[in-house]
Amino acid sequence: MNKNQQEHLKNETIKRKEEFMTRRTKIICTLGPSTDNEAVMRALIEEGMNVARFNFSHGPHDEQMGRLKMLRKLRKELGKYVAALLDTKGPEIRLVEFEKGKTELKTGQTFTLTTDDIPGTDERVSITYKNLADDVKPGDHILIDDGLVGLEVVEIKPVAKPVNTKVNARDIVCKVLNDGVISNKKGVNVPNVDLTMPFISEKDYGDICFAVENDYDFIAASFVRTAEDVMEIRKILAEKGGEDIKIISKIENMQGVRNIDDIIRVSDGIMVARGDMGVEIPLEDVPVMQKMIIKKVCEAGKIVITATQMLDSMMKHPRPTRAESTDVANAIYDGTSAIMLSGETAAGMYPIEAVKTMVRIATRTEHDINYLQRFRQRRTMCNPDVTNAISHATCTMAGDLSAAAIVTVTKSGRTARMISKYRPNCTIIGECLTEKVCRQLNLEWGVEPILITEEQDASQLFEKAVDVAEMAGFVSKGELVVLTGGVPLGVSGTTNLIKVQVAGHILVTGKGLNGKKISGNLCVCHSNEDLKSFKDGDIIVAADTTNEMMAQMRQASALIVEAEGANCHAAIAGLSLDIPVLIAAKNALNVLKTSAYVEVDCESGVVSAN
Repeated sequence: MNKNQQEHLKNETIKRKEEFMTRRTKIICTLGPSTDNEAVMRALIEEGMNVARFNFSHGPHDEQMGRLKMLRKLRKELGKYVAALLDTKGPEIRLVEFEKGKTELKTGQTFTLTTDDIPGTDERVSITYKNLADDVKPGDHILIDDGLVGLEVVEIKPVAKPVNTKVNARDIVCKVLNDGVISNKKGVNVPNVDLTMPFISEKDYGDICFAVENDYDFIAASFVRTAEDVMEIRKILAEKGGEDIKIISKIENMQGVRNIDDIIRVSDGIMVARGDMGVEIPLEDVPVMQKMIIKKVCEAGKIVITATQMLDSMMKHPRPTRAESTDVANAIYDGTSAIMLSGETAAGMYPIEAVKTMVRIATRTEHDINYLQRFRQRRTMCNPDVTNAISHATCTMAGDLSAAAIVTVTKSGRTARMISKYRPNCTIIGECLTEKVCRQLNLEWGVEPILITEEQDASQLFEKAVDVAEMAGFVSKGELVVLTGGVPLGVSGTTNLIKVQVAGHILVTGKGLNGKKISGNLCVCHSNEDLKSFKDGDIIVAADTTNEMMAQMRQASALIVEAEGANCHAAIAGLSLDIPVLIAAKNALNVLKTSAYVEVDCESGVVSAN
């Protein structure tokens, strides 16, 4: 990292230190027509967007590519590691088109969903999933348009004269449960039925390949039902060279809820997608499922995202409802890693205000949480491997020592993720060797990523890690940092080191008496004989000063002594001479060397290499 890059890093991060040190929950913003203006997207990044979501249920590849190029340009200009998340359309059932575009249904009437290929009428309409008749039975309920219209299956029968003779066309005869209008391509949900439709559609396959080709950081897989669904995506990623893309499984139906433990095990994260979940699962069960899923994912040490309708009223209004602000806060109290804005930023009238509101709610809520107390009350570690144990010990040490930060040096990001799992009471600084890992860590709770260059020597790498954290403004000179990483360097999964270090090349600490700061060369006096090497302006180091040293003390720029107490000779004489005095400097005679150039800061009580 050259000097210009260092200065840029410092300028861009130090001004955000206060917000970083308080907001640990990450924010995902969905891109869309409302964010296609560069000034709007820039504002979203500056106000706190950590991850940009690309919803591939809407918009062709060229439209999404334009947004991705804009994101790349802005994150480079702003020096921010905003991740890119591709959200797949997923397996879904939709109505085909009506002759008149729509039809009105009345309670009690008969209406038929057919697997034949026909234009929709007032009595029948085709559906996109041709095997639905195999999955449902009389008595099952079918919901259309996010549950606005309900149907009950009455009978399943072959189509007498099918238009499409290549399929086993059948009619699903239903009774309409409530009045409503249905129209072209509306979604169809079948709650409490395990559908056998393929998980990866032709469109999803093409979108996953697009993610690999364009270096996306995450794929959010819609309508995940089983662990096998996730492994199907992993297989495609491996075949296409995209193994480094993380998979977020979206839980949207009861089948996914039932298989949640297995899905968590094979996923990199989970999204509680409450939109379709609220259609597939009774509304009163959604809050219960949300809390259960967040708890399980947090215990597994993986990302958990709470999504859908968090600030929905801000689609049209500049302020959210009280219920919405409480909803966001409750997700944070539960431990969510991230909160997501969907239509609020993609198509809403107030995308920037929505992000600002989300930041304010998250920051205020986190101020009310005692993370150290929560950590100490946590009883067990899941998956007790070496990295997990080191991460737990790191958080324990940081809490006991009131550390300013935990600094991790990580190749894959796993160490930072494991530390994030325990929700420590200080910032987690993830120092990474690649930009992609930096972007992926930007979705982890409490982690602030910084890009560093690899060093051959472990001591150099760890020494530089604290310097980079200080330069970025996350820690200040003299603050205590807990450092963790692995040796040998550059090998994933070798986390085996914890080190406590003071930022700023601190040599000696003590008690400053007058708050002054000065730099100069040392004259270390084990005896009065050593004063022969004294030069005007030197900083005298001694066990304590004596009257025999007064001639040199009048020409000294500062005094450092091991003696304690404000009544020691150096304290009284130094204050009368109006020069900086540092007392109780333990081991100063052994650590400090004559002629070394140092800085004495009496306000913070430290002597540091300059």
